[in-house]
Amino acid sequence: MLSLIEVQKKLLPDLLIIMQRRYQILRSISFMEPVGRRTLSQAMGLSERVLRSEVEFLKSQKLVDIKSSGMSITKTGSKLLQELEIMMREISGINEIEVQLKKKLNLEDVIVVPGNSDEEPWVKNELGRACALRMKACLTGNNIIAVTGGTTMAAVADALTADFSNDQQEVLFVAARGGIGEDVENQANTICAKMAERSGRKHRVLYVPDQVSPEVYKSVVTEPSIKEVLTLIKQANIVLHGIGDALVMAKRRKTKDEEMEKILQGHAVGEAFGYYFNEQGEVVHRVQTIGLHLKDLPHVEHVLAVAGGVSKAKAIKAYINSKPKSTVLITDEGAAKQILACS
Repeated sequence: MLSLIEVQKKLLPDLLIIMQRRYQILRSISFMEPVGRRTLSQAMGLSERVLRSEVEFLKSQKLVDIKSSGMSITKTGSKLLQELEIMMREISGINEIEVQLKKKLNLEDVIVVPGNSDEEPWVKNELGRACALRMKACLTGNNIIAVTGGTTMAAVADALTADFSNDQQEVLFVAARGGIGEDVENQANTICAKMAERSGRKHRVLYVPDQVSPEVYKSVVTEPSIKEVLTLIKQANIVLHGIGDALVMAKRRKTKDEEMEKILQGHAVGEAFGYYFNEQGEVVHRVQTIGLHLKDLPHVEHVLAVAGGVSKAKAIKAYINSKPKSTVLITDEGAAKQILACS
């Protein structure tokens, strides 16, 4: 027997299109509030005329408030969003996308959030929220959570709340990497500290450069304070990490010309933990980094890889070709569809 949604798709497809549009408007307002109509129309790619009509309807249903500071979602609207989430995933086909992606990438599990973070900045917030929920489900009695840097990990930190863990669960956040010269707010140390602050838990930082020479590496890792943090990292039962575009990460690290040439000649498309991968998942270059390494991941119970956007599709697929068995991929609709479209 066909489900009600399947019947609606056949007999009332226009109704489902309107539902999806209004749901997306509500979601966008909830992430961007207070937000002006012009800003929202640009973010969603809708004309101001269409958006004005839809917002007036949502206001009449007491789902949004409109003030001089901008539009915001009401408590009724927020509750409706939560109730609609499962239904909208089925309507948009995201559930099926997850099944297909899990099979294609041979992963333990895949979580896909709606949208494309390349075009809709608030989608990164959804990635953060999805990762926070999955991380919470992974908690046991004693937990060490190793965290890398990047804007996506920063979004995960923003999604954490005081009810992240209960009194029976010990949680320690530890920076899995040193700094790589990017904005301080996106470095692992900063993100790790923010996660601890928002969840009311403890953290340990790793105040060392991310990339060093072999000589410096041998010296630094023997320092008692550094050695202690590295030991904690190796004991982590949960690892959160992003997946980078190879060339973007190489430039961020201010890679030397000869090494950049090696990355280019190797046709690297993805990067994680200082390893650069080609589309087949082969390591074409590796930098000497301090912190968590790829070889450490097979011993970790839960590895959560978070990355989204169509532009990251090749990087995600490249990394996943050499991922540890326990990896769960958390991505968005844009990247997922692009990966599935690739042969």
